[in-house]
Amino acid sequence: MNKHKRELIFQRLQAENPEPRTELAYTSTFELLIAVILSAQATDVGVNKATRLLFPVANTPSTLLDLGLDGLKRYIKTIGLYNSKAENILKTCQILEEQYGGEVPTTRAELEALPGVGRKTANVVLNTAFRQPVMAVDTHIFRVANRTGIAPGKTVLAVERGLMKHVPKPFLLDAHHWLILHGRYICTARKPRCGACLISDLCEFRDKTET
Repeated sequence: MNKHKRELIFQRLQAENPEPRTELAYTSTFELLIAVILSAQATDVGVNKATRLLFPVANTPSTLLDLGLDGLKRYIKTIGLYNSKAENILKTCQILEEQYGGEVPTTRAELEALPGVGRKTANVVLNTAFRQPVMAVDTHIFRVANRTGIAPGKTVLAVERGLMKHVPKPFLLDAHHWLILHGRYICTARKPRCGACLISDLCEFRDKTET
């Protein structure tokens, strides 16, 4: 895909949604971190249902630690892998309390050192909370980048690097949100909605659908 096509794609995505936001519900950077940890192999809708009950009770490292493991599990038991997530969350809370005064660190290295936080989770927090121009590649973004031709790659890291290289700089800060929403609602896995896609004429996917 050439530079001009990419420019047009992001111009259209921006025009349709000038201020894209994550669909995870949160009111603080710490709440976002916990929500993203919980969202691994889970839907945003499912996470929001759990945190809607959890956060009014405990939404800081100290209050989550006060809940304890069994207490936390009761709130997140509807989410996949909740046992390991609960353990990681409490370990992370302990580190935040002991090393960062209860605050969420602002660098990738510090975030990735937290239990339950991988590169994708760190990138979400860096981009969404700290407004850094990084790319958190999940299954939706991986699919859209490859299917459209915006930044094809065989691995998540290859796609991330391709997007960081090829997304025009004026759009880089919000590109993560545009691409994930596009993959979630339009460029879906089993049957992409090419007929409803505003970038269909620019997309290089060969097997376009009518709907």
